[in-house]
Amino acid sequence: MSDPLTAPTKRPWLTLIGLGENGLEGLTDASRSALAAAEIIIGGPRHLDLVDAGARGQPWPVPFSTAPVLAARGRACVVLASGDPFWHGAGGSLLRDLDPGDWVSHPAPSCFSLAASTLGWRLEDTLCLGLHAAPFARLRPLLGRGSQVICTLRDGAAAAELAAYLTSIGQGDSGLTLLERLGGPHARHRETTAASYALTDVEAPVMAAFVAAGPGLSQAAGRADACFAHDGQITKRPIRALTLSALAPRVGEHLWDIGGGSGSVSVEWCLAARGATATTFEARADRLANIRRNAADFGLAHRMTAIEGRAPQVLADQPRPDCVFIGGGGSQALLDHLWQTLPAGTRIVANGVTLETETLLMQAHASHGGQLLRAEIAEAGPLGSLRGWTRARPVVQWSVTR
Repeated sequence: MSDPLTAPTKRPWLTLIGLGENGLEGLTDASRSALAAAEIIIGGPRHLDLVDAGARGQPWPVPFSTAPVLAARGRACVVLASGDPFWHGAGGSLLRDLDPGDWVSHPAPSCFSLAASTLGWRLEDTLCLGLHAAPFARLRPLLGRGSQVICTLRDGAAAAELAAYLTSIGQGDSGLTLLERLGGPHARHRETTAASYALTDVEAPVMAAFVAAGPGLSQAAGRADACFAHDGQITKRPIRALTLSALAPRVGEHLWDIGGGSGSVSVEWCLAARGATATTFEARADRLANIRRNAADFGLAHRMTAIEGRAPQVLADQPRPDCVFIGGGGSQALLDHLWQTLPAGTRIVANGVTLETETLLMQAHASHGGQLLRAEIAEAGPLGSLRGWTRARPVVQWSVTR
């Protein structure tokens, strides 16, 4: 890829055209000129029909690939996209393989702009999501009472699936608006609620808009243990909150979660910072299912990876972390391996509840510094006909920056 500041000026061979449901009628003069001059026009079948592409038209391959566009390099080529090609469109995928002088874009109003204009919603106050090729679980950690959401959907059938999902997570009272074929003569929008959804004949392209009626998940670290699938092997809520504070997630950082158990720490790490990712290592195969289920339930399957194996052997050839959490399976061999192989600046946080692990972490603190913390938690519970304190095992936590 050439530097955009030093690349020589050349005539673009590729034009990205944003297209609405009104087809040619809504295009600018520049878009019309590019279409007229194109040798090849690439887009979805619906888009190709809207501009009467004829023999020049090539539908996108299934599964989606940018290969046909790259194969047309140097020829006059047009790519058709819905609305704005750089908002949940093909533009971002294409530019990974193009130089700055290869292309020019003529966007149209995005589907989100059309939806907001129909509803009278401020876009800056609205969560806009592309769920046409992503699981609805991506919504779960983002919703709270009053959250305003517009999302793209795969097809008409997906509208009923979204309504059922919202109902399943306690958002059944949310008002739901379906917006079909926006921007053209057949545009339509209909209102219902998620729980009472019974609409039929939903036509694509379709979007959904809703205002969340339920409270949603807590946005603070230390979510309730009941939010997670687990077999009892889980970092309990108060200790998890302390642990996330020590891990200090930052935007785009990667975590190694060693001895993951249920994966609850990995889930909370990913929820805490935009683009944060985690690899969870667990020696017991039967616990991997819970880790993967929790990743899916929180819409994090694309940001969490669960790997079976015992550290340090399983760590070989894994992408380097910014931070490491040892929640189980701590040993002198593991600490030595991490200290010798991790680059300077990597943060390490280790929790221990056994006397052996406590001794190990005390020795590590003496050798490498950092912070050593002992946390003792007690919870009120029944004691005969009265109440008393039930004490959990004390947790020793060592945190240090390599």
